Amino acid sequence: MIDNFRVLDLFSGAGGFSYGIEKNSHFKTLLALDFNENALKTFKHNMSEAETVVGDITDSEIKKTIVEKSKKYNINMIIGGPPCQGFSLKGKKLGLEDPRNFLFKEYLNIVESVQPEIFIIENVKALLSTSAGWFKNQILEKIQQLGYFVDYGVLTASDFGVPQTRQRALFICCKSKKIQLPKPTSKKIVTVRDAISDLAYLNSGEGFLEQEYSTETNSEYQNLMRKGAKKLYNHKASNHAKIAIEKLKMIPPECGKEHLPKELLGNQKFSGTWGRLKWDFPSPTIDTRFDACSNGTNNHPFLNRSITPREAARLQSFDDNFVFLGSKVQIRQQIGNAVPPLMAKAIADTIYKQVGE
Repeated sequence: MIDNFRVLDLFSGAGGFSYGIEKNSHFKTLLALDFNENALKTFKHNMSEAETVVGDITDSEIKKTIVEKSKKYNINMIIGGPPCQGFSLKGKKLGLEDPRNFLFKEYLNIVESVQPEIFIIENVKALLSTSAGWFKNQILEKIQQLGYFVDYGVLTASDFGVPQTRQRALFICCKSKKIQLPKPTSKKIVTVRDAISDLAYLNSGEGFLEQEYSTETNSEYQNLMRKGAKKLYNHKASNHAKIAIEKLKMIPPECGKEHLPKELLGNQKFSGTWGRLKWDFPSPTIDTRFDACSNGTNNHPFLNRSITPREAARLQSFDDNFVFLGSKVQIRQQIGNAVPPLMAKAIADTIYKQVGE
């Protein structure tokens, strides 16, 4: 039985996974590695007690540093999502030929050196089926060679109180027993309205990186997101081109590009482009380009703009205490690439329930 989980976060990004598991008091991230210095600045700002290391996991010196520090901190749990562009449904699915798909081997090499009691691999859903399941089978084989029990499958964020339909593949690996994946914890779906209706007052180009709250909450989820927050951060709308705003004016609330004249459609091939979010449903997956009107279904339900970083963060289940640092592009990447914290909390809760004291 384990009472305190001392965590190493690999490919940590801005820290959604760590931030979420720390919502369970028995989990503490002590060390985080990422090659993106800007993302780690955000991580450190929000979880100041963790040591952050900037570097590439394939670099032998970086690996040595991480293993040594892990032993110093007595790390007994590793979490991480090796970059997954090669598995992306939007990508070309190069499968075995895509070098980006082999970073899971580097992750498992560190597991082998550190020997944690538990480790978790998080990735895109397509990982389980790409190349006729070859990657999945390689990972399972290696996990079993290392002497770990494993449960794996697909989690849907909306099952855990996240107002988003994002799906992720998850492998939970443990030395002493098989830990079952978390079961859905949310009795009712949290919607876009529940998440961001209190923030519906900015037009294109308006807002500030830091401001006072100017509205009241109107849902339990908004109360949860605002709990303990003194100010509202990152609620600044993109300054869209005039033509983009004119197009959005033609699209009624909660509708999409079917309302645009053919000559204004451009070359987008995907059906969701120029789409507005629907108030009474969860958001589709928040990606790294949520601030571009033409990118997908990430425009405000009725205002003529895309969602702001704070609205995107809410849809990812980052509470308002979590502040994102960096340029506009850096922040949208940090948010779009993150593990939803409420989903991460559910993973921590189920692990503690099964192997905690």
